[in-house]
Amino acid sequence: MEKQDIKSMTLGELQALMAQMGEAKFRAKQIFGWLHEKQVSSFSEMTNLSQALRTKLEAETKIGGVTMVERLLSREDGTRKYLFALENGSVIESVLMQYDYGNTVCVSTQAGCRMGCRFCASTLDGVERSLTASEMLSQVYEIQKDLGRRISGVVLMGSGEPLDNYENVLRFLRLLNDPSGQNMGQRHMTLSTCGLIDKIYDLAEENLQITLAVSLHAPNDEIRRQIMPVAKANPMDRLLKACVDYANHTKRRITFEYALIQGVNDSDACARELGAKLHGTLCHVNLIPMNPVKERDFTKSSAAQVQRFAQLVQQSGVETTIRRRLGSDIDAACGQLRRKYMQK
Repeated sequence: MEKQDIKSMTLGELQALMAQMGEAKFRAKQIFGWLHEKQVSSFSEMTNLSQALRTKLEAETKIGGVTMVERLLSREDGTRKYLFALENGSVIESVLMQYDYGNTVCVSTQAGCRMGCRFCASTLDGVERSLTASEMLSQVYEIQKDLGRRISGVVLMGSGEPLDNYENVLRFLRLLNDPSGQNMGQRHMTLSTCGLIDKIYDLAEENLQITLAVSLHAPNDEIRRQIMPVAKANPMDRLLKACVDYANHTKRRITFEYALIQGVNDSDACARELGAKLHGTLCHVNLIPMNPVKERDFTKSSAAQVQRFAQLVQQSGVETTIRRRLGSDIDAACGQLRRKYMQK
């Protein structure tokens, strides 16, 4: 029988496990602290547990996680990109982004992705499997150990569609937020989705204080369907309504992500149409100078056009920012390092 993944368990689930094992309830909090506050990777490190309990835990459970395979350090801006191996041999990527206000980890939620966005390397080979909560947590914990400093925020913008791994992602967010563990505030967490409408409504009912980022990448369905197959089942009028409903329900501002692709979605007309559609919505637009992917034919927009696009959207009264490009010298875009490794 497969061992239970103890690192993916909530404190309540650990308490139930201790009861099943005939152990005192307080042992659960001790174990939870070892896993999520001290972030140990073996039962032998849990020194305030009896040897008998550690032996029992070793026999019946496991501490799920990831193993570092490779680390790349950007000479341009200090960004670190990590390649991690999963238990089954699959590999995933994570990125550490260092800012003046703190350290943020870009977390992968799946090995690969099945959404098929035409400008992204993560989707080229489809999805292998979804990650467990412990595998997502371990990306944060291992990078924190490597950095030697606390991680203050996470963005679920690595490989995979977070809402396609809904239950595990929610478990990850809640474990990361738990006061007995990392105790990361939900307002320091961002979940990025390509726009799965039904799941956005489900997420709204969770009443989390995270930031929802929606990958829009086009001002209308005609362009969006050319670059994002998911748009066929999630048309823009319904998607934007879901976003308005989400913002009204949670009182949290939506971020709309928009990767600028030369000659596809970066025209002045696109900017004006986008601004008109988002006018009056509790949101802001984050423009992304696209990282080129060699397997794709798309070209990033010029710096001048990125600036002009931003100005035109802002003229519609929509707050607009331009994301600073990080780690361009280490293939920091989604899926690039993983794909190189798989092709060796």
